[in-house]
Amino acid sequence: MTILKGRGATRNDASQRFALPAREKDGDWLDMAEAIDGPAAKLRTQVTVEQPRTIITRNSSPDVAFDRSVNAYRGCEHGCIYCYARPSHAWHDLSPGIDFETKLFAKPDAPVLLREELGRPGYSVAPLAMGTNTDPYQPIEAGWRITRQCIEVLAECRHPLLITTKTARVTRDVDLLADMARDDLVMVGISVTTLDPAVARTLEPRASHPERRLDAIRRLSDAGVPVHVCVSPVIPAITDHEIEAIVATAAAAGARSASYIPVRLPYEVAPLFRAWLDAHYPDRAGKVMAIINDLRGGRDNDTRFGHRMRGQGVWADLLRTRFRKAVRNTGTLDRRMALRTDLFCPPQGAQLSLF
Repeated sequence: MTILKGRGATRNDASQRFALPAREKDGDWLDMAEAIDGPAAKLRTQVTVEQPRTIITRNSSPDVAFDRSVNAYRGCEHGCIYCYARPSHAWHDLSPGIDFETKLFAKPDAPVLLREELGRPGYSVAPLAMGTNTDPYQPIEAGWRITRQCIEVLAECRHPLLITTKTARVTRDVDLLADMARDDLVMVGISVTTLDPAVARTLEPRASHPERRLDAIRRLSDAGVPVHVCVSPVIPAITDHEIEAIVATAAAAGARSASYIPVRLPYEVAPLFRAWLDAHYPDRAGKVMAIINDLRGGRDNDTRFGHRMRGQGVWADLLRTRFRKAVRNTGTLDRRMALRTDLFCPPQGAQLSLF
């Protein structure tokens, strides 16, 4: 089993779900690239510009607390092996494995499109989420700054915003977020999967170190930005023993609320996750998958609404009980807030801005 330094997936399986043609070896120089240039040359992150016609994605899922989102990027350099967004890369005839981490798409027109959509007649305001598919603060955001530009539009319009991330890079926008927080317009969710750097290094290799995430919670909280800690995903026999420690540590850092989700393995994620287990945890791979199957009704994944975020059975009950007790013990992680929608002011058009 090959372990690729700095990457989460151990291989680049092709997806067959959409019957897309797979490139066959044809003997040209591309087939010899790895032998000539070495594997590192194939693993450089590539970014392709995407030009969508709209930027707000709608959903009607009863499992999430929002009905609209903006995703500035496709693919994610963080390389989290468990990422439920990996299968989306198959739509581009790319692998949900290494391709998902190295062949990214950026949407530089997102701020302009967002402004247009917020300004449409009849737009009804409700919290907009960022980070629901891939992380809005993954490393390429440092150069592209698409997420920041979108937040600038939302701040100008006083539009409510929910952010989910697993990186301390979110603190680069603390000026905008603190301004919105003063009007109860923003909440930031920071995912803390483990406190163990060694586990994080293989599980989510290019996301922020656990200590940096906790520091981000402190910095945002000190600036008046409400922070929600996501203990997600909980991976049985690898990270589940840390639930109580993560909850307590995040509360001490200033988090105001908390949630958890057992690991989900939809579609192509399941075989990638199994390969990751074989590479990094061969001593317990069978045990981990046995517990996950028990949580998911005998399968690797359960897609049913109302079940996919919590699981079922004895293990699901145990995780839920432990988490609730851990939250109660902090005495501070029950301060969920409702974001305001009454301050929204549609963006002005070019002509109106003259008056």
